[in-house]
Amino acid sequence: MKTAPFSIPDGLSELRSELPLVVEIIARSACWVHPEAFHALPVWYPETARGRLAYRADWKSAYKTKNRVTSDVSIDRETNIRAGHAFMGALGAKKTPNWTICHIWSVDDPKFSKSNTVVQDPRYYSCVGNMVWLPTPLKGFTDSMPEIKLMLRHCAHNLYGWVCQHDDVEDVAREVRESQAPAYYPSQWPTYNRKCLPPRTAPFSTRVQASIDRRKKAICRMLDDQSLENYPREEVRRVLDFWKISLP
Repeated sequence: MKTAPFSIPDGLSELRSELPLVVEIIARSACWVHPEAFHALPVWYPETARGRLAYRADWKSAYKTKNRVTSDVSIDRETNIRAGHAFMGALGAKKTPNWTICHIWSVDDPKFSKSNTVVQDPRYYSCVGNMVWLPTPLKGFTDSMPEIKLMLRHCAHNLYGWVCQHDDVEDVAREVRESQAPAYYPSQWPTYNRKCLPPRTAPFSTRVQASIDRRKKAICRMLDDQSLENYPREEVRRVLDFWKISLP
């Protein structure tokens, strides 16, 4: 005689009953870039995005990695390295074990089968308003729970006055612009009529300003250096124009 299989509910349904607790933990621990730092330099690496070739400093050849087992050589591509450099520079912090930088806007796909075109766009990949720093175990919530994604996007909108303008998230962006924050939204985060900073918003310090100045000078130098043959100058200029970033 066959017995019924052991059955448990969908994992997200299981966690939704604990949503207030999850929200409380994220609200207490999430680290944000200061709005002044975001407006001073929204995008730090307009020359790259996730999946792009990872060029060496001379922009003539890409980095390569040799597999220790098979000896096969593969060309390196950008993962989240530059995005991480951007966020930590704008935060004015050093890397800390067991913390992960998470993109707030991406293509929502619970099955993780679609290309993430948002972070493949240089306008949004190293955008410091499109990232939040969380204890690594919490990353799963930001990747898979629509309620948490919506909460973070509302916070970024109210904190920076910005929503993603990528065509692939147009409907979600409209919802964030036109609707109020959800009922489970943290009471210590900003809304359209509550102006405040989330608890762990980094200060806009002299350290952050110095990092911004260095990055702007580096972009200027690369735009002017004609020896960097693969540096995408025209695309960089389009990204700078999109964000209205002025260089020294």
